[in-house]
Amino acid sequence: MGLTQEQKEIIKQTIKNSLLSRFKTYNPEPSYMPFHYRLLGKDRLALYSFIHSLNTNFGTSIFEPVAITLAKNNFNIAKRQVKLEGFISEAALFEIQKIIDDLVVANRKPDKLNEIELIRKVSQKGKMRKIKPTRVDLLLEDNKGKIYVIDIKTAKPNKGGFKEFKRTLLEWIAVILAENPKADIASLIAIPYNPYEPKPYSRWTMAGMIDLENELKVADEFWDFLAGDNAYDDLLDAFEQAGIELRPEIDKYFQKFK
Repeated sequence: MGLTQEQKEIIKQTIKNSLLSRFKTYNPEPSYMPFHYRLLGKDRLALYSFIHSLNTNFGTSIFEPVAITLAKNNFNIAKRQVKLEGFISEAALFEIQKIIDDLVVANRKPDKLNEIELIRKVSQKGKMRKIKPTRVDLLLEDNKGKIYVIDIKTAKPNKGGFKEFKRTLLEWIAVILAENPKADIASLIAIPYNPYEPKPYSRWTMAGMIDLENELKVADEFWDFLAGDNAYDDLLDAFEQAGIELRPEIDKYFQKFK
């Protein structure tokens, strides 16, 4: 199916606006590096510094708005940076901790569908505690009423963070089920591209914490999920076109560092 021409134009403009805005506000941190300057040139170091700075907020400034643009055509609800303030039952908190503890010591394998049902059974049992979990990067609802809460991660997340990633995904489930125990819900980690291409994505098998089938979408799995088959390839084309159109302004910007 791929992307419509209108979607491509909106995405291209989103990318261009984000980069141009970044140029206006970006100031390289003062750093005297005489050997690097002489070896590589100030303009190349400035470009490297800019790319590093851009990488730190690529998710919020580019991936999230692009994802929303794509999802709006296929989902009834598509929101970003959603606060899931609410309540979790003490029984659900206990169940979440038990799931994580069992995964850490390999007493169980990740099975998200089963984990959701375990939390559903206790979602309203015991004292309810008010919590403020991590913001949801993307919240979607399809035409059947199924809710997806998605955490967009960098392409190579730190191994030590997987336990907390898992806790966040389970807490989101518990908050939503505390309000509506019958909700059809999924919580996912999305990784926008596969840095190991053409090999399969491999990140320590997500440390045995993540259900790769039901809890993770990487590269084309993620973008095609949002917008249909072949969306990923069309998206890459849109990024390429945006880069071509911006090249004169990019070159002009970094010329001043020579």
